[in-house]
Amino acid sequence: MSAPNNLRVEHLVDPLGLTVRVPRLSWWLPEGTRRQSAYRIRAVVDGVGWDTGRVESDRSLFVPYGGPALRSGQRVSWAVKVWTDTGESAWSPTARWEMGLLEPEDWVASWIRPDEGAAVPPAGWRPGYLLRGEGLVTRPVRAARLYVTAQGVYEVFLNGTRVGDAELAPGPSAYRSRLQVQAYDVTELVTVGTNALGAIVSDGWYRGRTCYHRLPDGFGERTGLLAQLQVEHDDATRTVIGTGPGWRGTVGAIRAADLSDGQETDFRHDRPGWDRPGAAVTGWSPVRLAGERGDEVPTTRLVSSPAPPIRRLASLRPVAITRPRPGSQVVDFGQNIHGWVRLTRLGPAGTALALAHAEALDPVTGDVDPSTGEATIRWYEPPRGVQGDRVVSAGRPGDVFEPRHTRHGFRYLRIEGHPEEITADDVSAVVVGSDLPRTGWFQCSDERINQLYEVAFWTLRNQQWGTPTAEITRECSGGTDWGVNVPTGVLFHDVSGFSVSWLRDLAADQWPDGKIRNYAPDPLGPGSLTAHAAVPQGQAAWADAAVLVPWEIWRVYGDEELLAEQYPSMAAWVDYVATVAREQRHHSRRAARPDPAPHERFLWDTGYHFGEFLEPAPPRETPRPTQQELAWGREIHTLDEIDAFLVPVFGRVEDADHGIFATAYFHQSTALLARVAAHLGHAADAERYQALAASIRAAWQAEFVHADGTLAVDTQATHLRALAFGLVPDELREQTARRLVELIREAGTHPGTGLPSTRLLLPVLADTGHVDVAYELLFQDTEPSWLTTLDRGGTTFAEIWNGISADGHARLAQNFPARASVVEFLHGHVAGIAPSGDPDAPGYRRFRVAPRPGGGLTWAEARLDSPYGRVEASWRIEDGRFSLTVVVPPGTTAEITLPDGSHAEVEPGASVHTCALDREAVTA
Repeated sequence: MSAPNNLRVEHLVDPLGLTVRVPRLSWWLPEGTRRQSAYRIRAVVDGVGWDTGRVESDRSLFVPYGGPALRSGQRVSWAVKVWTDTGESAWSPTARWEMGLLEPEDWVASWIRPDEGAAVPPAGWRPGYLLRGEGLVTRPVRAARLYVTAQGVYEVFLNGTRVGDAELAPGPSAYRSRLQVQAYDVTELVTVGTNALGAIVSDGWYRGRTCYHRLPDGFGERTGLLAQLQVEHDDATRTVIGTGPGWRGTVGAIRAADLSDGQETDFRHDRPGWDRPGAAVTGWSPVRLAGERGDEVPTTRLVSSPAPPIRRLASLRPVAITRPRPGSQVVDFGQNIHGWVRLTRLGPAGTALALAHAEALDPVTGDVDPSTGEATIRWYEPPRGVQGDRVVSAGRPGDVFEPRHTRHGFRYLRIEGHPEEITADDVSAVVVGSDLPRTGWFQCSDERINQLYEVAFWTLRNQQWGTPTAEITRECSGGTDWGVNVPTGVLFHDVSGFSVSWLRDLAADQWPDGKIRNYAPDPLGPGSLTAHAAVPQGQAAWADAAVLVPWEIWRVYGDEELLAEQYPSMAAWVDYVATVAREQRHHSRRAARPDPAPHERFLWDTGYHFGEFLEPAPPRETPRPTQQELAWGREIHTLDEIDAFLVPVFGRVEDADHGIFATAYFHQSTALLARVAAHLGHAADAERYQALAASIRAAWQAEFVHADGTLAVDTQATHLRALAFGLVPDELREQTARRLVELIREAGTHPGTGLPSTRLLLPVLADTGHVDVAYELLFQDTEPSWLTTLDRGGTTFAEIWNGISADGHARLAQNFPARASVVEFLHGHVAGIAPSGDPDAPGYRRFRVAPRPGGGLTWAEARLDSPYGRVEASWRIEDGRFSLTVVVPPGTTAEITLPDGSHAEVEPGASVHTCALDREAVTA
C-alpha cells in the first residue's frame, strides 16, 4: 500500500538549524486514498523514541510536535502513517529536522567587526572584508555544524571550501529585532588538526543603500560577523571554534560592494589560500570585538528563517553579442532577470573592465539604456554608474568574476575596456532569488497567452529575493506592494514561509500607533517617526498588506497560527486608520461642510496615498512628483536633508482628497479583520469590526454614490473596487458593472487601471456577467494592453502599461508585478481553479473548479500543488461539447461548475465532466 509523502516541518523540507521550539508537521496523504481518519507519528530524538500512537484525526497540516522538549542542536528523524478509507498505510519515508542554537548561552562565539579605523569608508566604496580564524580539532569527527549570521551579507569558507549554496546570506530582516542564522552540515569539511574558518562580509541590507532614498547605514554603521563551528566526537564531547579574539581581517579583491551601487573587484589584490589553515596573515589587522571602543554588543534575537534561502536558480547563455561602438560589447541574454553575471575571460593583467547592466537597449544606438535602473531620488552619482560593476584582471588563469556581494536587474550587459572579443562561452547571466518551490503551471491553446504566462512567471520570480521587492533595479527593500501581489505569487510558488518571514519584519517595524511602514524591513528606523521621508508610509492599499497578506496565506496554505501571530499587527493597523478617519477631515470637506455629517467619522480622506498609481491615462486622484523634482539637488546625505527635499514634493500629494480610494481599502481590511477575529474566537472583536465595516460601507455610499447610482469618481478602478469590495448596494451592482464596461469601451476596449486594481479587472468582469469583455481585454493587442508587452519584445511586465513605447524606448522599471496578476484570471477563470472561500476548509481543503471558456480558446489546463496535494483541471472543446477533467487530491473536496451552470461535488480522484456548449461561449 502507498504511504504518506511530501513531509514538511513548518514550511520547509528537512530544515537544519530550526529555532521553532514546537515545530508543526505536515504531509500529503497516500495516492489513491480519499479521507484520513487517523494518523500515527513516530520520531527519534537523539536516539530517544517518541510515538503518538494512533490519533483519531483527519488533520494532516501543521500538526504540533508533541514529544520531549527540544534542545539546541538536537536531531529528529520522523515518519508518519495514516488510516484512510483504504485502511492502514505503510510508513512514509523518513524525514528529518535539526534544531539550531536556542539559548543565548549556547553561543560561545563572539561578534566581531573588521577594523575600519576611525573613519568608515564612504557608502558605495566599502569593501568586502576578509575575516579569518583558526581552531584545533584533536579527535575524530562524528558530526559538525556551522552556525553563521552577519550584520551585512557574508560568504563563509572552511578549510578553503565555500560552505553551502546560500547567496546574500543571512538575507534581509528587521535587524533591530531579529537576525536570521544559517546552519550548515560541514562534517565532511572538518579535519583532525588545524581548521581555518574564513568569511567575506560586505554591507548588504544592513548598512548599504537599499531603500528608495538610498541613505546608507540604516541599521548600523559597522558590519559584523558571528560564526560558530561545533564538532561532535564519538566520545560525546564537543570542540567549539568561533569568531572572537585571535581573528584577523583585511581587504582582498573586493574593493567595493553595495547592493545598489554594484561591486568592484581587483584580482591583483586577491589573496589565494587566505581561507586555508596556516595562511600568511602578514599585514592583517586584529578584528574588533563587539563591545570594544564603545561599540554595542548586538542583542538582536537570533532565529532561523521560515523561508528557503536565496540561491543561484539558473544560468542563461547569451543569445546575441553586438558592438554598438568601438571598445564596447553588448550582450543580450534574451530574458530580463534578477542576479549577476559570470565572466570567465578577464583579459591580460591590468585590464580594467566596466560592466553596465540594463533592462533595455536604446533603439537608436543599440547601446544599453540605464534609465530604467536610475534611483527614485537621484541625489548622487553611483560610483560605477547605474547598475555598474568594475573588475580588474590579474591575468591569472581560472579567475572568474561573479559579484556575489551585489545584484542587478538586467537583460543586457555592456562590457567596456576588453581588448578581446567576448564569446557566448565567456559570459553568462546568473538568476538569483529565493529558492521557492514551484507549485503552479498553466497552458492553453493560444501560444500568445502561454508566452504571457511566462512573462508573468519571470516577473514574480525576479521580485522574490529574500524579501518581496517592488521591482529589481532601483530598490532592495521589501515593499508593501506584496499585499497586492501575493494573490499572484501563490499561483507560481510556495510563498508561505517567504511571506511569514516578511510579515514578521512588517510587524517588528510597525509604529507604536499601528501605522505600517511602506518598506519591511525599513532602514529608516526610529528617526522616521517624525521625518517627512516617512509620509508615503501608512497609506491605503499598500499598508493594508498587514491584513491582506496573512489573510491570503491562511486562505491558500491553511496556516492558522500565522493568523494568530499577526492578529495584533492586523488589528493595530485597522485601529490606526479608524482613529485617523475619526479625528481628521479633509480640508475640502471642512470648507464645504463646517459641521461634519455623521458618516464622515468613517471616511479616510487625509494623509499621503499613491492612489490608483500609474493609470495609463493622466491620474485623476493623485498628483505625482515630476522627474525634475525627483532629480532635485545633489547635497542629500542625512534624513534631515532628504526631509527638506521631500516636504514640497509630497506636500501637494497630501493635499489631494483620497477619500473614495482610501475608504474603500479601509472597508476591505476591516471586513477581513472581522472574519479573522471570528475565526480565532475573538467574539467581541469580531462584532466590533463587523459593525465598523458596515459603518464604513454606509459612509462610502453616502459620500461617493450619487442619487442616480453613479459614482463620484468615474474611473475603471473606482468601479472595480466598488464591485470587488462589495461597496455598492446589491441593487446597484448591475448598473455599476454596466458602467465599468462602458468605461472600458470608451477607452477603446483597453484597461484603464493602475497598480492596485489591475488584478481586479478581468475577474470582476467575469464575475459580473461580462466574461466576454474580460477575454477581449486579455486578447487586446494595441496599447495599453497585456499583449503589447509581447509585441514589443518585453520578457517581464513593466511598471506602466506602455513600458516600451512604439519606437522601442523603455520607460520606467521593466520588472513590476502589477500586470502579472493576469494569471489570477488564467488560473481562476480560464482553468477555473480557486479556493472555495469556506472558512472551515482553507488551504484548498475545499476548492472550486469553474472554468469560463472564451476568447476562441479550445483547451486549457492548470496544475497547482496545494498543501494537500496536486490539483489539476484541464478542459477541451470538441464538436460543440465541453469536457473537463479534474484531479482532486486526497483529503479534499472540489465543487465543480460547468459552463452550462450544472454543479457537482467531487471527492478525491480523477473525474470527467461534460456538457453542451453553445457557439457564443466558445467565441466570447
